[in-house]
Amino acid sequence: MSRRQPQFNQHILIDTTPMPDEIPKVQEIGATSAPLMSASFFIGDRCRAYNDDYMKCKDEANGRGELECLTEGRKVTRCAASVIKDINTHCLKQFTAHWECLENNNHRMFDCRKPEMELNNCVFEKIGLKKHIPNSPEGQTPVHLRPKQLYSRYPGPQY
Repeated sequence: MSRRQPQFNQHILIDTTPMPDEIPKVQEIGATSAPLMSASFFIGDRCRAYNDDYMKCKDEANGRGELECLTEGRKVTRCAASVIKDINTHCLKQFTAHWECLENNNHRMFDCRKPEMELNNCVFEKIGLKKHIPNSPEGQTPVHLRPKQLYSRYPGPQY
């Protein structure tokens, strides 16, 4: 008995149906997971209101918010794209160093604290966005500011 490989029955693997006219048009960000992860806290800082609106819409739709929440989702995408554009404009060298470190270290943040600190400082100084980790314990040093990371392959000071 021979095993057959699965085959796709079409060449286009995306839905080509155009969006309704009432849904605002937006270009996709076009970034892979490493740059998005690198910029994620800054996206969260600038785009919090849009993210909250989108999540509220999804919650109120009781699991059926795919079409009902497209307008809010497009606002989130536009805002995130503006953050990526600003970081590329003002902190490209630091941004590239950080996301390449993430890419080369299996997206482990604790192995990339030095380039992360340089990126954080640049983004704060030139763009005014800050990194805040939600639900961080009060009175403790946030994990990204600790001089020694517990699980890092590099046991000494990280920056």
